[in-house]
Amino acid sequence: MVKVALVHDYLKEYGGAERVLMALHEMFPEAPIYTIFSTPGSPAAIEFRTARIVQSWFSWIPFCEKLISPLRFLIPLIWSSTNLDGYDLIISSASWAITKGFSNGKNKEICYCHTPPRFLYGYETSRNWKKHWYIRVYATIVNHFLRMYDFKRAQKVTQFMANSLETQKRIEKFYRRDSFVINPPVDVEKIKRYKGDEGNKGKYFITGGRLEAAKKFDLIIQACNTFKAPLKIFGRGSQEEYLKKIAGDTVEFLGPIPDEEKFRLIGSAKAFIVAGQDEDFGITPVEAMAAGTPVVAFKSGGYLESVVPDKTGIFFDEYTSLSLSRAMQKVGKMKFEKKELQKQAERFSKEKFVERMKEIVYAGIA
Repeated sequence: MVKVALVHDYLKEYGGAERVLMALHEMFPEAPIYTIFSTPGSPAAIEFRTARIVQSWFSWIPFCEKLISPLRFLIPLIWSSTNLDGYDLIISSASWAITKGFSNGKNKEICYCHTPPRFLYGYETSRNWKKHWYIRVYATIVNHFLRMYDFKRAQKVTQFMANSLETQKRIEKFYRRDSFVINPPVDVEKIKRYKGDEGNKGKYFITGGRLEAAKKFDLIIQACNTFKAPLKIFGRGSQEEYLKKIAGDTVEFLGPIPDEEKFRLIGSAKAFIVAGQDEDFGITPVEAMAAGTPVVAFKSGGYLESVVPDKTGIFFDEYTSLSLSRAMQKVGKMKFEKKELQKQAERFSKEKFVERMKEIVYAGIA
C-alpha cells in the first residue's frame, strides 16, 4: 500500500484552492491533511469535517488565523516541525504559505501550485500591507528571506503542477522549474442542474467570491454606479464594509449564499463580472459559463485561458470604470449561445481534473 499525505496552507475560507484540495481528498480519502491551522466553524473546516486533519503547533496560538500573516517569519519553523518522512507520496496544495518542499529524497512530492506566493513576488494581495511605512520596512526584510526559503523549498519538489498557463510561467520565472498545467476542477454537471429564473433573465449583473482588495470589486461597483446598472454581489471578505459604503442604490449585497441559490442567480444574470489583475486562474468565470451566463473580464492572467472573446464573454482592456462600463453595455447587446458557454466550461470539468491528476499521480508513484 502506498501511503499518501496531503498538505494545504490552512483551512478557513472555502475557495478555489480548497475545491482542489477536496477533489484530492476524494481521490485519497484515507490520506491525512496536514495544515498550519483549521479555524473551527469556518466554511473550509465544515467542508472537511469528515477528513483527518493534522494541524501544526501554530494552531494552538490564540487568534492564530489573524496572526499568521504578521508572524509569517515562523513559516519555516512550522513546516520544519512537520514530519512527513513516513509517507511514500506527498501532494502539496501551495499558494500563500510556501507549502512545498517536503520530499526527503526517498519519497516523492507532487506540488499543485495555485501560484507562487503573491506577496513575495510583487503581485497584488488581499490586504494593502504597504499602507504604513513600518509594515513596509518589516515586510521588506522578512519577505527577502522568505523568497530565498521559497526558492530552496521549490527545488525539493519532485514534480510541479500549475493551475494555469499564467501560474506555469511564474513557476518557471521564480523557481526555474518545469510544470504540467491542470486547471482547477469545476463541477459543471452539478451547476448545469440549477436552473435560472428565465422571467428575470438579463435584468442584472452579478459578481462575487471573497470580497478582498485584489479582486477589485470596488471597480465593478464604480462602473455600475456610473450608469445605474443593477448589480448583485455574493460572498464575504475584509472589504465588505468599504464596498457597502461606496455602493450606489442599484448594488445589492447578498452575503454568503448556498450553491443552489448562487448558481440560480448567476444563471439568470445578464453577465458575470470579474476584474482581478493578474488572476492566477479564476474559477468563478467557468462556473458562470457552466450556468449559461457570459463573462465580462479584465484582459489579463488566467481569464485569458477560460473566456473566449465574443463566444463566452468579452474583455475590457483599460483598468478604469469607464472601460468596464462600456464592456457591460456591449455585452448587454450581444447574444450568447448557452450550449457554447457550457461546452467551454466542460473543458475545466471536475472529471477532466481527476483524470489528469490520476495520470500524473500514478506515474509519480510508479
